This record gives sequence, structure tokens and C-alpha cells, in this order.
Amino acid sequence: MEINDLTPAELRVWQAFPRGQAVDFRTAEDESAVPGADWGDQRTVRASVLRALLLDGPVESGEVAALKVAGARITGVLDLRYATVESVVRLSHCHFDEVLDVSGAQLKYLNLTGSRLPGLASARVRVDGGLRLTECRFTGHVRLGGAQVAGALYLERAEVTAPEGTERPVLQLHQVTVGEDLCASRLRTQGEIRLNGATISGSLRLEEAELRHPGGFVLNAEALEVGANVLGRRLSAHGRVDMRGARIPGRLDLLYSRLSNPGGTAMRASSCVIGEVWLRKGPPIEGMLNLRRSQIEHLNLEPEMLPDHVRLLDLTYTSLTPHVPPEQRLPMLERDEDTFDPHGYEQLTASYRRTGDDHAARLVQLAKQRHHRTTLPWYGRLWGHVQDATVGYGFRPMRALGWLLSLLAVGSVTFAVDAPPALKADEAPQFNAVFYTLDLLLPVISFGQEQAFAPEGGQQALAYVLILTGWILATTVIAGVTRTVSRQ
Repeated sequence: MEINDLTPAELRVWQAFPRGQAVDFRTAEDESAVPGADWGDQRTVRASVLRALLLDGPVESGEVAALKVAGARITGVLDLRYATVESVVRLSHCHFDEVLDVSGAQLKYLNLTGSRLPGLASARVRVDGGLRLTECRFTGHVRLGGAQVAGALYLERAEVTAPEGTERPVLQLHQVTVGEDLCASRLRTQGEIRLNGATISGSLRLEEAELRHPGGFVLNAEALEVGANVLGRRLSAHGRVDMRGARIPGRLDLLYSRLSNPGGTAMRASSCVIGEVWLRKGPPIEGMLNLRRSQIEHLNLEPEMLPDHVRLLDLTYTSLTPHVPPEQRLPMLERDEDTFDPHGYEQLTASYRRTGDDHAARLVQLAKQRHHRTTLPWYGRLWGHVQDATVGYGFRPMRALGWLLSLLAVGSVTFAVDAPPALKADEAPQFNAVFYTLDLLLPVISFGQEQAFAPEGGQQALAYVLILTGWILATTVIAGVTRTVSRQ
């Protein structure tokens, strides 16, 4: 390109490029208004000029060339597909008339902070430094699939929307590789963010982001791998968040967050391996929560945030906080699609035992047996009710003593008022109402009273009741003790 063909604005950029000097077209009025409201010829630069500079621009000995432009309108398509750009590129607070295309390109550093673009085509781009899209406004698709960014990828306070009715993700980050953090705090999107298969060496930061795609995927991050954390405090997600198969060695932090997808799945984090999950201090989740088959070292979960439907089958966790009564934890196990999952009860029991709360652990085990009873045939349910009423499935052994003392009192009073006749008066021991009743109640121990006396009429019916009740108590106590010993 001949230098005589350049406009005054383009000439400023051309002359500044070899020395890496910045050219700022912004005016004082722009600072409080949307950049580019009135561009004029003095602030307009053709994309072909920028392309010529980046691919074969002038150089000066002892200087580092760089393209640093702020507040310009860039007309035409800036096409850098598969190009190798050795210079730093900073096009901040610029207005692009056409989609910027750097697909397959190799760049040192790209900074588009505060710019307005109709879209960004950057699939498989390689950036040796950082890629900064902070405060950018995209009115079309941002395609970064397969990109490799050696430094950090910045999307803080960016806004991405797509034409109404489009089905493609508005922000495509699938299979992207980021050498440091992916910073997307206060990001605002209308549509799907696709992050599946992405690898982030640092953390994924989504604090205070507002993601909207009601009824569809708002964040699709299957098989996501991060080196540290996923930070989403005060995240607002209206749509489905899918993190199936994610690997997060640090924490998944969703404190104060709002997850909403009524009638569908609000969040799926199944088959994940996560160090810590923090799900607290936010409103109740609207939609289903799916944590099936995940392995979580520490689960920090408030019962108040749980939705009406959860899927927790084969969920494994080492510790569970905050420490609340089991009555507040048990409903989450009963909401799992009306299925009986003994593993869930065992996990909850183990978490209480680790904190030394054996009473809470027993209550969870009792709830487990009661839930299991609902899956049995009628005779199994009947026997279960008997065990529950008598000894609480072995977890409330004092109940058996209460029943025994009550029956002992009834039998002792009844037989003391009207003693049964002896079978052989000359051989029978002296009658004792208390020990006679104990003989009837205890199937193993004998005090020599039962064989010596023969009750009649109503006394005989009472004797049969005491014998039958004694056997039931003994059987349920043995079953409960056996269950407790085998479990420990």
C-alpha cells in the first residue's frame, strides 16, 4: 500500500506503528458517551490499512513495532486468517463495522478492551500472550473454539448478544486452552456459552456474571478441566448449567448465586471430580439439581437452597457442612425421583459420624429403614412397622425396655389380683405375679413359674398375648442388634 493513499487518520497510525506509539482518537466528549457516536473522517481507519501494517508494515532499527489505536472506527473486514503477526495488537475502544476475523492466526498479544464489534471469528487462533476482551460489546457470535492462549483470557464486563432466533452458541469456547485464568467476572450474555472440553490452567472466574438463555443451555461446560477453581459468587444463570464430567481440584464457589431453569435442569454436575462445592446463601434453586456419580471432597451445601427435585445417586463426599439436624438433610434424599438410594443415607450417616454426632447418624439410619420399608411387599412392610414401633429398627433399644416394663406392670397387677390355679398344688412353688409375668415375657429365661400354674379364661388370653409379645420383642431386638453390629 502506498503511503500517499492514506487519509490523515490512517497516516497517524502508519507513522506511529514502527515505534510502537499509541494513537488515541478519543475526545473529551467521548469519555461520558458511547465511543463512536460521531466518528467523522478524522477518526476512521480502513481495515485494509491495519492489515497491511500487521503483515508487512514499516520497521525502524532499535524500535519495537506495535499497533496501538484507541477510539477509531474501523471500516471493512480486518481479515487476518492464518496470518502470523509479530507485533502487539491493541485496538481499544474502537468501533468495527465488520466481524474481526483472526481464525487460525498466530498472534503475540491481542487487546480489544472497550470495543464494539458485530462478532469475532477466532477459532483455532494462537496467542503467545494474553487475549483481552474486557468491556467489549459483541452484537453477534464470538467464536474461540480450539483457541490456544498462553496467557490469560479476559472477558470481564463484556457483553455478548446474538440476533434473535439464532440457535448457535453466542460465545463459543469449546476445546479452548488457556495458560492462566479465564476471567469473565460481570460478563453478560444472551444465549449459550459453550465451554465443553476446555482446559484452563488457572481458574475460571464468573463472579457476578449474568447469563441468560431461558429454557436452553446457558453454560455448557462438559468435561471442563481447570487447574484451580471455578469462582461464581453472585452468579445469575437463567437457563441450564451443565458441567458433567468436569475436573476441578479446587472449589466450585457458588455462594450468593441464583440458578434458575424452571421445568428443567438448573444445574448438572454429574460424574465430576471436585475438591469443594460451595452452594450457600443464595435463593432456592429453580429447577433440578443433578450431582449423580460425582466425587466431592467437601460439600458446603445449605438445605434451604435445594430445589424440589434432586438427583444424588452414587454421590460421594467426605465432609458435609454446615452441621444441621438430620431433619433438615433427609428431605434431599427423599426428593431423588422417589427412588430408594441406600448409598445416599450411608454417605450422610458417615458425615455425621465424622463430626462425632452419633445421635444424628442413628436418626439417618432409622430414616433409611423407613424409606426402604416403602419398597417392600405388604408382609415386609408389616414386619417393618413392628420393628419400628418396638425398637426403632434397633436404633432405639430403650423402646423395648419401655414395652417390657409396661407389659410387666399390666401382667403383674392382673395376676396379683387373681392368681391362676396351680397344676399340682403340693408341688407348685409359691406364686409370684412379677416373676410369673417375666416367665411369660422372656422366651429364654425361666423362673419356674410358668410351668407350675395354668391360667384360665381371660388370664389365659393375657398369657398368650404376653408370650407372643415377648417373642416379637426378642426377635426385633436381636434383628436390630445384628444390623447395628454388622454395620459397624
